[in-house]
Amino acid sequence: MFENLSDKLQRVFKNLRGEGKLTSENMDVALREIRVALLEADVHFKVVKQFIESVRTQAMGEEVLTALSPTQQVVKIVKEELVKILGTSHVRLRTASEPPTVVMIVGLQGSGKTTSTGKLAKLLSKEGFRPLLVSVDVYRPAARKQLSVLAHSIGIPIYEGPAEDAAQPVALARGARREAHQAGRDLILVDTAGRLHIDEELMRELGELKTLLNPSEILFVADAMTGQDAVKSADEFHKQLGITGVILTKMDGDARGGAALSIRQVTGQPLKYVGVGEKVDALEAFHPERVASRILGMGDVLSFIEKVESAIDRQDAEKMQRKLIENDFTLEDFRDQLKQVRKLGSLESLLGMMPQVGILKDLKNVKTDEKELTRVVAIIDSMTASERDNHMIINGARRRRIAKGSGTTVQDVNQLLKQYTQARKMMKSFTGGLPGHLGKRLSKMKLPSLENLLRG
Repeated sequence: MFENLSDKLQRVFKNLRGEGKLTSENMDVALREIRVALLEADVHFKVVKQFIESVRTQAMGEEVLTALSPTQQVVKIVKEELVKILGTSHVRLRTASEPPTVVMIVGLQGSGKTTSTGKLAKLLSKEGFRPLLVSVDVYRPAARKQLSVLAHSIGIPIYEGPAEDAAQPVALARGARREAHQAGRDLILVDTAGRLHIDEELMRELGELKTLLNPSEILFVADAMTGQDAVKSADEFHKQLGITGVILTKMDGDARGGAALSIRQVTGQPLKYVGVGEKVDALEAFHPERVASRILGMGDVLSFIEKVESAIDRQDAEKMQRKLIENDFTLEDFRDQLKQVRKLGSLESLLGMMPQVGILKDLKNVKTDEKELTRVVAIIDSMTASERDNHMIINGARRRRIAKGSGTTVQDVNQLLKQYTQARKMMKSFTGGLPGHLGKRLSKMKLPSLENLLRG
């Protein structure tokens, strides 16, 4: 989402580095380019004005002008100001002093409320909550059915209520609270009705639900693709209802990112969660500092680490490390590693978390084919156990059989085996130069975690 903005800001900093020293003249040029970049990213003009003035005041201070590396100081100031705009830290979900905690999900029709409700339930269940879902959208055709299907797919209970309450939002909400008490659920997520635009009837209904439920959170769902319209809607909902936070959907799209950079400053309420894909686990807590780092090309290694550690079992990872060291990496292991990678989400989103510097600076331009992973897994699944264990026995006849069984071509099978062989050689080069006894001793050592390696 922030790719264009990130490119332009990095260009500004590159030009500053080319200057002998920081002056008011070249700083004016840089700030003018930053202003244009932010406006083109659809950031609210008042937010841009405040941002530029704040950066100018700090960047032209005596301490920066005489610093050993003025440009790095400016980058630091820009990052700090971005963090201020986005919010200084992740704001956790408020909880009630006595369960159940009630969270109302509000927003305009088509913003992704129902999907976000299911995603949030799944995310919070991983954090130890016991959610109960309820839809009080009695107007949109099949709205309640949509949430019901989603709830069953993620294994979260949903309150659907008796038939006589099917057209009464307040009755459904009251029944859900009663059900939560009886079933020992400590969190109720209420998917409310939306409209194509804000009207008095919608706000009156939401006001009644707020009075009845006394929610700990009222989260407004905004579509990032609508830009400043999402910001205006969030501001209007806040004025009339008093929202406590925002969920921004479609952050993985090609929107310019202005909503994310404007919404907190305009509404005064934090951006708490962001939708980064269509899958039910594609919702993440919003961390301002990490997003600011990504905008400035510094990457988001912490989020990458968290994603890896949540998706990959530590024991399996250590087992695979031993296999790599002992040069016992089979095609079956290769397939299992690919399946693990697929759990992490799209490859493009993972590459986007890497710092855009040095040898990694062109990663964002790498085009990935998700279907290729499916094809490779299908080819390996079409092999026998002995073939996966020893690729050397796969002759021409076996390759034709494997290709036919996986719906691919012999050329595809040949390419996979070539890639696998190259991967084995590369892995062997890390430990192949060691004497056998030393390699075995190394395999018995406690290896550092990915987190420790990345943190240096």
